[in-house]
Amino acid sequence: MKTPAFLPCTDGARLGLGGAPLGNLFEALDDAQARAVVEAAWSDGCRTFDTAPHYGHGLSERRLGDALRAQPRSHWRLSSKVGRLLTPQSQAPHEQHSYVATLPFVQHWDLSASGVRRSVEDSLQRMGLAQLDAVYIHDIDAATHGPQADQVLRQVLEETLPELARLQEQGLLSHIGLGVNDHLIVEQVLRHADLDVLMLAGRYTLLDQSALPTLMPQLLKRRVALALGGVFNSGILATRVAKERPMTFNYAPAERVWVDKALAMQSVCDQHGVSLPAAALQFALAHPAAQIVMLGVRSVAQWQAARQAEGAVIPSDFWRQLRHEGWIPAQAPIPGETRVQGALP
Repeated sequence: MKTPAFLPCTDGARLGLGGAPLGNLFEALDDAQARAVVEAAWSDGCRTFDTAPHYGHGLSERRLGDALRAQPRSHWRLSSKVGRLLTPQSQAPHEQHSYVATLPFVQHWDLSASGVRRSVEDSLQRMGLAQLDAVYIHDIDAATHGPQADQVLRQVLEETLPELARLQEQGLLSHIGLGVNDHLIVEQVLRHADLDVLMLAGRYTLLDQSALPTLMPQLLKRRVALALGGVFNSGILATRVAKERPMTFNYAPAERVWVDKALAMQSVCDQHGVSLPAAALQFALAHPAAQIVMLGVRSVAQWQAARQAEGAVIPSDFWRQLRHEGWIPAQAPIPGETRVQGALP
Protein backbone atom coordinates (compact mmCIF):
# COMPACT_ATOMS: atom_id res chain seq x y z
CA MET A 1 0.00 0.00 0.00
CA LYS A 2 1.25 3.47 -0.89
CA THR A 3 2.35 5.59 2.04
CA PRO A 4 0.15 8.62 2.82
CA ALA A 5 1.18 11.87 1.16
CA PHE A 6 0.70 13.87 4.37
CA LEU A 7 1.10 13.13 8.04
CA PRO A 8 -0.78 15.02 10.76
CA CYS A 9 1.12 16.54 13.64
CA THR A 10 1.86 14.04 16.37
CA ASP A 11 -1.07 15.41 18.39
CA GLY A 12 -3.45 15.13 15.43
CA ALA A 13 -3.27 18.76 14.28
CA ARG A 14 -3.50 19.08 10.51
CA LEU A 15 -0.81 21.65 9.82
CA GLY A 16 2.29 21.34 7.67
CA LEU A 17 5.22 23.68 7.10
CA GLY A 18 5.48 25.40 3.73
CA GLY A 19 8.99 26.27 2.58
CA ALA A 20 8.63 29.54 0.65
CA PRO A 21 9.71 31.80 3.56
CA LEU A 22 12.69 29.47 4.13
CA GLY A 23 13.82 30.49 0.65
CA ASN A 24 13.82 34.16 1.68
CA LEU A 25 10.49 35.19 0.21
CA PHE A 26 10.33 39.01 0.45
CA GLU A 27 12.90 39.16 3.25
CA ALA A 28 16.01 37.24 4.22
CA LEU A 29 16.40 34.70 6.99
CA ASP A 30 19.83 33.44 7.88
CA ASP A 31 20.46 29.71 8.15
CA ALA A 32 20.08 29.72 11.93
CA GLN A 33 16.70 31.46 11.78
CA ALA A 34 15.45 29.08 9.12
CA ARG A 35 16.68 26.07 11.08
CA ALA A 36 14.93 27.34 14.20
CA VAL A 37 11.60 27.50 12.35
CA VAL A 38 11.90 23.92 11.10
CA GLU A 39 13.04 22.62 14.48
CA ALA A 40 10.21 24.43 16.28
CA ALA A 41 7.65 22.95 13.90
CA TRP A 42 9.19 19.49 14.34
CA SER A 43 9.26 19.79 18.13
CA ASP A 44 5.61 20.85 18.00
CA GLY A 45 4.72 17.66 16.15
CA CYS A 46 4.72 18.81 12.51
CA ARG A 47 5.59 15.95 10.16
CA THR A 48 4.67 17.29 6.67
CA PHE A 49 6.91 19.74 4.82
CA ASP A 50 6.87 21.28 1.35
CA THR A 51 9.40 23.13 -0.77
CA ALA A 52 10.31 23.88 -4.40
CA PRO A 53 13.34 24.80 -6.52
CA HIS A 54 11.63 28.18 -7.07
CA TYR A 55 11.85 29.04 -3.36
CA GLY A 56 15.11 30.96 -3.13
CA HIS A 57 16.52 29.13 -6.17
CA GLY A 58 17.25 25.99 -4.20
CA LEU A 59 17.79 27.66 -0.82
CA SER A 60 14.57 26.34 0.75
CA GLU A 61 15.27 22.81 -0.46
CA ARG A 62 18.79 22.90 0.99
CA ARG A 63 17.60 24.24 4.33
CA LEU A 64 14.78 21.73 4.71
CA GLY A 65 16.96 18.80 3.70
CA ASP A 66 19.64 19.81 6.19
CA ALA A 67 17.09 20.22 9.00
CA LEU A 68 15.20 16.98 8.41
CA ARG A 69 17.85 14.54 7.27
CA ALA A 70 18.80 13.35 10.76
CA GLN A 71 15.21 12.38 11.61
CA PRO A 72 13.94 8.83 10.86
CA ARG A 73 12.85 8.96 7.22
CA SER A 74 9.58 7.08 7.75
CA HIS A 75 8.45 9.66 10.33
CA TRP A 76 7.98 12.63 7.99
CA ARG A 77 6.78 13.63 4.52
CA LEU A 78 8.54 16.04 2.19
CA SER A 79 7.35 17.30 -1.19
CA SER A 80 8.94 19.44 -3.87
CA LYS A 81 8.00 20.61 -7.35
CA VAL A 82 8.99 20.49 -11.01
CA GLY A 83 8.66 22.96 -13.86
CA ARG A 84 11.54 25.33 -13.21
CA LEU A 85 15.14 24.22 -13.71
CA LEU A 86 18.04 25.98 -12.00
CA THR A 87 21.27 26.81 -13.80
CA PRO A 88 24.37 28.04 -11.94
CA GLN A 89 25.41 31.59 -12.81
CA SER A 90 28.13 33.49 -10.98
CA GLN A 91 26.46 36.84 -11.68
CA ALA A 92 22.93 35.73 -10.79
CA PRO A 93 20.90 38.57 -9.25
CA HIS A 94 20.61 38.42 -5.48
CA GLU A 95 16.89 39.24 -5.78
CA GLN A 96 14.77 37.18 -8.15
CA HIS A 97 11.03 36.57 -8.40
CA SER A 98 10.31 38.13 -4.96
CA TYR A 99 13.08 36.10 -3.28
CA VAL A 100 16.08 37.91 -1.80
CA ALA A 101 19.61 36.73 -1.05
CA THR A 102 19.03 33.72 -3.27
CA LEU A 103 21.55 31.06 -4.21
CA PRO A 104 23.60 31.77 -7.38
CA PHE A 105 21.26 30.17 -9.88
CA VAL A 106 18.86 31.42 -12.53
CA GLN A 107 15.69 29.59 -13.44
CA HIS A 108 13.95 28.71 -16.66
CA TRP A 109 10.83 26.74 -17.46
CA ASP A 110 11.25 23.13 -18.57
CA LEU A 111 8.38 20.67 -18.42
CA SER A 112 9.91 18.20 -20.86
CA ALA A 113 10.53 14.61 -19.83
CA SER A 114 14.28 15.20 -19.57
CA GLY A 115 13.75 18.47 -17.69
CA VAL A 116 11.42 16.85 -15.19
CA ARG A 117 13.84 14.00 -14.53
CA ARG A 118 16.70 16.44 -14.05
CA SER A 119 14.57 18.59 -11.74
CA VAL A 120 13.70 15.69 -9.45
CA GLU A 121 17.28 14.43 -9.38
CA ASP A 122 18.63 17.94 -8.69
CA SER A 123 16.13 18.44 -5.87
CA LEU A 124 17.11 15.15 -4.27
CA GLN A 125 20.77 16.12 -4.44
CA ARG A 126 20.12 19.54 -2.89
CA MET A 127 18.21 17.90 -0.06
CA GLY A 128 20.54 14.94 0.35
CA LEU A 129 17.71 12.44 -0.03
CA ALA A 130 16.87 9.42 -2.16
CA GLN A 131 13.10 9.86 -2.46
CA LEU A 132 10.39 12.51 -2.34
CA ASP A 133 7.00 11.74 -0.88
CA ALA A 134 5.22 13.92 -3.44
CA VAL A 135 6.18 15.91 -6.51
CA TYR A 136 3.91 18.69 -7.75
CA ILE A 137 3.94 20.23 -11.21
CA HIS A 138 4.34 23.89 -10.37
CA ASP A 139 2.38 26.91 -11.65
CA ILE A 140 0.98 25.75 -14.99
CA ASP A 141 -1.97 28.17 -15.06
CA ALA A 142 -2.84 30.78 -17.67
CA ALA A 143 -1.91 33.66 -15.35
CA THR A 144 1.67 32.34 -15.31
CA HIS A 145 2.05 31.29 -18.94
CA GLY A 146 -0.31 33.60 -20.80
CA PRO A 147 -0.69 32.72 -24.51
CA GLN A 148 1.48 29.62 -24.03
CA ALA A 149 -0.92 28.08 -21.50
CA ASP A 150 -2.55 25.64 -23.95
CA GLN A 151 0.84 24.45 -25.14
CA VAL A 152 1.98 24.04 -21.52
CA LEU A 153 -1.09 21.95 -20.71
CA ARG A 154 -0.44 19.66 -23.70
CA GLN A 155 3.15 19.16 -22.61
CA VAL A 156 2.07 18.40 -19.05
CA LEU A 157 -0.29 15.70 -20.28
CA GLU A 158 2.01 14.25 -22.94
CA GLU A 159 5.45 14.53 -21.27
CA THR A 160 5.47 15.73 -17.68
CA LEU A 161 2.94 13.37 -16.13
CA PRO A 162 4.20 10.26 -17.97
CA GLU A 163 7.79 11.00 -16.92
CA LEU A 164 6.73 11.52 -13.30
CA ALA A 165 4.96 8.15 -13.47
CA ARG A 166 8.22 6.56 -14.63
CA LEU A 167 10.09 8.19 -11.77
CA GLN A 168 7.39 6.93 -9.43
CA GLU A 169 7.88 3.38 -10.72
CA GLN A 170 11.62 3.76 -10.18
CA GLY A 171 11.09 4.76 -6.56
CA LEU A 172 12.28 8.37 -6.71
CA LEU A 173 8.88 9.68 -5.64
CA SER A 174 5.67 8.32 -4.14
CA HIS A 175 2.85 10.68 -5.21
CA ILE A 176 2.20 12.88 -8.26
CA GLY A 177 0.17 16.07 -8.31
CA LEU A 178 -0.17 19.74 -9.16
CA GLY A 179 0.94 22.73 -7.10
CA VAL A 180 -1.09 25.69 -8.36
CA ASN A 181 -3.02 28.82 -7.45
CA ASP A 182 -5.74 28.26 -10.08
CA HIS A 183 -8.51 25.70 -9.62
CA LEU A 184 -9.49 25.84 -13.30
CA ILE A 185 -6.23 24.30 -14.51
CA VAL A 186 -6.74 21.44 -12.06
CA GLU A 187 -10.15 20.75 -13.57
CA GLN A 188 -8.62 20.77 -17.06
CA VAL A 189 -5.95 18.26 -16.09
CA LEU A 190 -8.47 16.00 -14.33
CA ARG A 191 -10.44 15.69 -17.58
CA HIS A 192 -7.50 13.80 -19.04
CA ALA A 193 -5.44 12.35 -16.20
CA ASP A 194 -5.52 11.10 -12.64
CA LEU A 195 -3.69 12.77 -9.79
CA ASP A 196 -2.66 11.42 -6.41
CA VAL A 197 -2.37 14.77 -4.67
CA LEU A 198 -3.07 18.46 -5.11
CA MET A 199 -1.60 21.52 -3.45
CA LEU A 200 -4.03 24.37 -4.06
CA ALA A 201 -3.19 27.86 -2.83
CA GLY A 202 -5.69 30.62 -2.22
CA ARG A 203 -8.78 29.24 -3.95
CA TYR A 204 -10.47 27.69 -0.96
CA THR A 205 -10.31 30.20 1.87
CA LEU A 206 -12.63 32.13 4.13
CA LEU A 207 -12.43 34.97 1.60
CA ASP A 208 -12.33 33.12 -1.74
CA GLN A 209 -14.21 29.88 -2.33
CA SER A 210 -13.67 29.69 -6.10
CA ALA A 211 -12.89 25.98 -5.94
CA LEU A 212 -15.98 25.06 -3.93
CA PRO A 213 -18.70 24.42 -6.54
CA THR A 214 -16.87 22.30 -9.10
CA LEU A 215 -13.38 21.25 -8.01
CA MET A 216 -13.87 20.20 -4.39
CA PRO A 217 -16.55 17.59 -5.21
CA GLN A 218 -14.27 16.13 -7.89
CA LEU A 219 -11.41 15.78 -5.43
CA LEU A 220 -13.65 13.84 -3.07
CA LYS A 221 -15.07 11.65 -5.81
CA ARG A 222 -11.67 10.87 -7.31
CA ARG A 223 -9.95 10.61 -3.93
CA VAL A 224 -7.27 13.19 -4.65
CA ALA A 225 -5.50 14.08 -1.42
CA LEU A 226 -5.68 17.86 -0.94
CA ALA A 227 -3.22 20.15 0.81
CA LEU A 228 -4.47 23.72 1.05
CA GLY A 229 -2.02 26.60 0.92
CA GLY A 230 -2.52 30.32 1.02
CA VAL A 231 -5.41 30.09 3.47
CA PHE A 232 -4.71 33.67 4.55
CA ASN A 233 -4.70 34.83 0.90
CA SER A 234 -1.09 36.05 1.25
CA GLY A 235 -1.78 38.35 4.17
CA ILE A 236 -5.24 39.90 4.24
CA LEU A 237 -6.58 37.20 6.60
CA ALA A 238 -3.37 36.76 8.60
CA THR A 239 -3.87 39.71 10.93
CA ARG A 240 -6.54 42.14 11.94
CA VAL A 241 -7.93 44.00 8.91
CA ALA A 242 -7.63 47.77 8.99
CA LYS A 243 -8.59 50.31 6.33
CA GLU A 244 -5.61 52.49 7.07
CA ARG A 245 -3.06 49.69 6.57
CA PRO A 246 -2.17 48.33 3.10
CA MET A 247 -3.44 44.77 2.71
CA THR A 248 -2.31 42.10 0.27
CA PHE A 249 -4.41 39.55 -1.58
CA ASN A 250 -2.74 36.97 -3.82
CA TYR A 251 0.64 38.66 -3.36
CA ALA A 252 -0.60 42.02 -4.68
CA PRO A 253 -2.31 45.06 -3.16
CA ALA A 254 -5.83 43.96 -2.23
CA GLU A 255 -8.65 45.34 -4.35
CA ARG A 256 -11.44 47.18 -2.55
CA VAL A 257 -13.91 44.31 -2.96
CA TRP A 258 -11.65 41.96 -0.99
CA VAL A 259 -10.86 44.53 1.68
CA ASP A 260 -14.56 45.29 2.17
CA LYS A 261 -15.41 41.61 2.48
CA ALA A 262 -12.59 41.02 4.96
CA LEU A 263 -13.71 44.04 7.00
CA ALA A 264 -17.25 42.68 7.15
CA MET A 265 -15.94 39.33 8.37
CA GLN A 266 -13.74 41.14 10.88
CA SER A 267 -16.86 42.80 12.25
CA VAL A 268 -18.54 39.42 12.78
CA CYS A 269 -15.35 38.18 14.43
CA ASP A 270 -15.42 41.11 16.84
CA GLN A 271 -19.03 40.42 17.78
CA HIS A 272 -18.12 36.87 18.81
CA GLY A 273 -14.63 37.41 20.20
CA VAL A 274 -13.02 35.42 17.39
CA SER A 275 -9.71 36.17 15.68
CA LEU A 276 -9.83 36.40 11.90
CA PRO A 277 -6.78 34.14 11.39
CA ALA A 278 -8.36 31.44 13.57
CA ALA A 279 -11.58 31.62 11.57
CA ALA A 280 -9.65 31.45 8.29
CA LEU A 281 -7.63 28.43 9.34
CA GLN A 282 -10.51 26.46 10.82
CA PHE A 283 -12.78 27.20 7.85
CA ALA A 284 -10.22 25.76 5.43
CA LEU A 285 -9.76 22.62 7.50
CA ALA A 286 -13.51 22.03 7.77
CA HIS A 287 -13.92 20.88 4.17
CA PRO A 288 -13.78 17.08 4.01
CA ALA A 289 -11.52 17.16 0.93
CA ALA A 290 -8.80 19.04 2.83
CA GLN A 291 -6.37 16.72 4.57
CA ILE A 292 -3.87 19.36 5.67
CA VAL A 293 -3.13 23.08 5.56
CA MET A 294 0.40 24.09 4.63
CA LEU A 295 1.61 27.22 6.40
CA GLY A 296 4.46 29.40 5.23
CA VAL A 297 5.90 31.02 8.36
CA ARG A 298 9.15 32.88 8.87
CA SER A 299 9.43 32.72 12.66
CA VAL A 300 8.82 30.42 15.58
CA ALA A 301 6.25 32.89 16.89
CA GLN A 302 4.25 32.71 13.65
CA TRP A 303 4.18 28.91 13.80
CA GLN A 304 3.04 28.95 17.41
CA ALA A 305 0.34 31.50 16.62
CA ALA A 306 -1.00 29.25 13.85
CA ARG A 307 -1.12 26.26 16.18
CA GLN A 308 -3.07 28.33 18.70
CA ALA A 309 -5.42 29.51 15.95
CA GLU A 310 -6.18 25.94 14.90
CA GLY A 311 -7.18 25.04 18.45
CA ALA A 312 -9.08 28.23 19.30
CA VAL A 313 -12.69 27.76 20.41
CA ILE A 314 -15.07 29.37 17.92
CA PRO A 315 -18.80 29.41 18.76
CA SER A 316 -21.19 27.87 16.26
CA ASP A 317 -23.19 31.10 16.25
CA PHE A 318 -20.24 32.80 14.58
CA TRP A 319 -20.37 30.44 11.60
CA ARG A 320 -24.14 30.69 11.38
CA GLN A 321 -23.95 34.48 11.28
CA LEU A 322 -21.35 34.40 8.50
CA ARG A 323 -23.69 32.17 6.50
CA HIS A 324 -26.77 34.22 7.28
CA GLU A 325 -25.09 37.42 6.13
CA GLY A 326 -23.88 35.74 2.96
CA TRP A 327 -20.14 35.96 3.61
CA ILE A 328 -19.68 32.21 3.15
CA PRO A 329 -21.80 30.03 0.84
CA ALA A 330 -24.52 27.87 2.33
CA GLN A 331 -22.92 24.77 0.82
CA ALA A 332 -19.49 25.42 2.35
CA PRO A 333 -18.84 23.03 5.24
CA ILE A 334 -18.21 24.71 8.58
CA PRO A 335 -16.45 23.37 11.68
CA GLY A 336 -18.60 21.02 13.71
CA GLU A 337 -20.78 19.86 10.83
CA THR A 338 -20.92 16.19 9.88
CA ARG A 339 -18.41 15.39 7.16
CA VAL A 340 -20.06 14.73 3.84
CA GLN A 341 -20.30 11.33 2.24
CA GLY A 342 -17.25 10.50 0.16
CA ALA A 343 -14.76 12.19 2.45
CA LEU A 344 -11.25 10.90 2.36
CA PRO A 345 -10.19 8.97 5.47
